[in-house]
Amino acid sequence: MANPKNKLVRNKVTSSTEKFLDIAEVKEDTVIMRDGTLRAVILVSSINFALKSEDEQNAIISAYVSFLNNIDFPLQIVIQSRELNIENYIKSLKQKEKEQTNELLKMQTGEYVQYIQELISMSKIMNKRFYVVLTYNPLSDKQKGFFSRFFDVFKPATLIKMKSNIFQRRKVELTRRVDNIIAGLGSIGLQSVQLDTQSLLELYYNTYNPATSINQKLVDVNQLRLSE
Repeated sequence: MANPKNKLVRNKVTSSTEKFLDIAEVKEDTVIMRDGTLRAVILVSSINFALKSEDEQNAIISAYVSFLNNIDFPLQIVIQSRELNIENYIKSLKQKEKEQTNELLKMQTGEYVQYIQELISMSKIMNKRFYVVLTYNPLSDKQKGFFSRFFDVFKPATLIKMKSNIFQRRKVELTRRVDNIIAGLGSIGLQSVQLDTQSLLELYYNTYNPATSINQKLVDVNQLRLSE
């Protein structure tokens, strides 16, 4: 028999999470915020600027300046650093070592595994990812009064359901901005791609749950059971 006290605590935690989370919904590769604005997230590659020649550096700077001058909307650049987890890579190497029939290759594989483990023990290996976050704000929220916007903050995310026609209309503008940014980044020599719904869920899940996400991966979005 379930403990009523535990159920009460669980409900309190859920209510608290909904109260302070700014995200209302994630669908169709788009993040819908509680205030009705939309977000799109673009994953961007990196370049080693220091290894470029002087002419290449000047060309990159010139392209970046041109890229910024052609933007007529706000954007956010996010750099996320995470300790690189290579446990699965180590396990796969050890498995190959066991399966190796050539004694020389087997010994070399074992030495390589030992080298990697010693390298990790001496210093943390960080993985950096670069994101560009785009916003579309229809400015409809400016028409609300202070108290109206204040009480909107305390509404559960499940109560904020954007009508399909409004969402599609706003998404068209957001998509235009995404295409503009991807083309601009390409002129600098950067590869970029918009995160889809599954990638967005994994990004926010890993961001809000850095410890839990290591051992408990998020299931596929198509397998999630959503309650109305």
